[in-house]
Amino acid sequence: MNGDGRATFPFEAVVGQDDAKLALRLAALDPLIGGVLLRGEKGSAKTTLARGLAALLGDAPFVELPLGATEDRLVGTLDVRAALTGGETQFEPGLLATADGGVLYVDEINLLPDHLVDVLLDVAVSGQNVVERDGVSHRHAARFVLVGSMNPEEGELRPQLLDRFGLCVEVHAPTDPSDRVAAVRRRLAFDGGDPSAGSTTDELEPPLDHADLPDAIVESATQLALAVGAEGLRADLTLCRAAVALARLDRHDAATASDLRRVAPLVLAHRSRRGPFDPPVVPPETIDDALDDVLPPPDAHDNESGPGQSTDPAPMALGAPRRPPLPEARHQPTTRGRAVADRPAGPSDSIAVVPSVRAIAARRRADSDAVASVDDLRTQVRVAPRRRSIILCVDLSGSMGATARAEAATGTVLGLLTDAYEGRSRVALVTFNGDGARTVLEPTSSIEVARHRIDDLATGGATPLADGLAEAGRIAARERNSDHDVVLAVLTDGRATDEDGVERAQDIGARLATEGYDSLVLDCESGPRPLGLAARLAEAMGARYLSVTDLAPIDVTSAVRAALGG
Repeated sequence: MNGDGRATFPFEAVVGQDDAKLALRLAALDPLIGGVLLRGEKGSAKTTLARGLAALLGDAPFVELPLGATEDRLVGTLDVRAALTGGETQFEPGLLATADGGVLYVDEINLLPDHLVDVLLDVAVSGQNVVERDGVSHRHAARFVLVGSMNPEEGELRPQLLDRFGLCVEVHAPTDPSDRVAAVRRRLAFDGGDPSAGSTTDELEPPLDHADLPDAIVESATQLALAVGAEGLRADLTLCRAAVALARLDRHDAATASDLRRVAPLVLAHRSRRGPFDPPVVPPETIDDALDDVLPPPDAHDNESGPGQSTDPAPMALGAPRRPPLPEARHQPTTRGRAVADRPAGPSDSIAVVPSVRAIAARRRADSDAVASVDDLRTQVRVAPRRRSIILCVDLSGSMGATARAEAATGTVLGLLTDAYEGRSRVALVTFNGDGARTVLEPTSSIEVARHRIDDLATGGATPLADGLAEAGRIAARERNSDHDVVLAVLTDGRATDEDGVERAQDIGARLATEGYDSLVLDCESGPRPLGLAARLAEAMGARYLSVTDLAPIDVTSAVRAALGG
């Protein structure tokens, strides 16, 4: 069992996953390496490995952070009981304190609010949790191995956060039949009461307390980081720390080129991504090429000379993003988001317990006979960046230029996701042709998801414009209910082939206008005698109007960006 009292499947009994096991051991040995990010589909033993690591560390605490956790629950807050009963301001520890000495695990960390990921990564490296809020000033040790897991299909981590994970591993369920049989047998044995589950031991030989870092290894680490395009110095530092940690695990006196070669894929795979169109992780062959260029062959004698001294500076911050996102990160008061202050509660406000208790405690300190009153009740002032959802509605009917419109739709979605990548905006695609409209791409910020869904758009058939607008409006209403600012962009010539189609489309457009959506009509009409139907639709929708004479994806995307102020 580990620290939470649950029987734990042995770490060593997990079949395969050698890279993940090594990454977790290294992070446990040297906290300055940073957290470990496990990327992979469901059912690939990510959670099992994280739990097993806690048991491997001597039944250390294992704390799983739920996605719905608040910042108070994570870092700690005012002790309400002490404040109410004695008027005392005391600290009530949170999950970071509970995880001290063990493993803090966050499943689907890519879906966790960014400010909580920031807190986790800062504390994981520093080993200290400092709380200055709610009238509490407190500092406590919080040394734990941070393990985050994610399914890339559900969206990527923002690059600023991704780079701060020390190690990243692609985790896949075994595909070899014999490995799958072994995994199933071990799990059945464990569930049947066999605690070893086919594992020989879950005890590690104690590592060396120290291993030297030769100058040659530092130089090679820097060359490797540059070879894969890593920005900042985190890659260089983590390569050195991980190589030394591996040398200690293997009970070697100094880190070698072999150690550096072994840890490089874990350190570098996630560090050279400059934009969402680049692969989410560096292809293995790119890292292999860099290793072959920088290091001697794997079977060559390690010929580093003279041990060096690691200065072990703190990790450096990343530079500014290479490209600004679409403007949409205004912080606005909201019932959700991060609490930044409190104020007296009105009749319809929700009551914030901690600020209210603090007000009551202050009154009792001033007057021990004072009793709580409605004047003590407080409510939180919260702010959150407004997210943007851009819904692209495209005519793919069989009229002239359908193929060009399909290419423009695909390119525009991916182009807008380039902007959305930094700000966690979302992009959706609705197409209409033939018998009706369909949502090809639900609102997403993931380039990977978009690529899979919009690879081959079907064109041809009739032009049910009204159906397309209605479907886009349905998604818009749902996104607005999710606290997103909505932008509707319609690529059409304004024609509709169904009976009364133009009139119905304009009626729906007028209804959308009453909803107050920010709208844009991109007129793709061509020919010597334009009918001006798209302009009439834009007027009905209260939308901005652009004539798009060139349907090249980059030009359509630029037009949308310009109209949105990007």
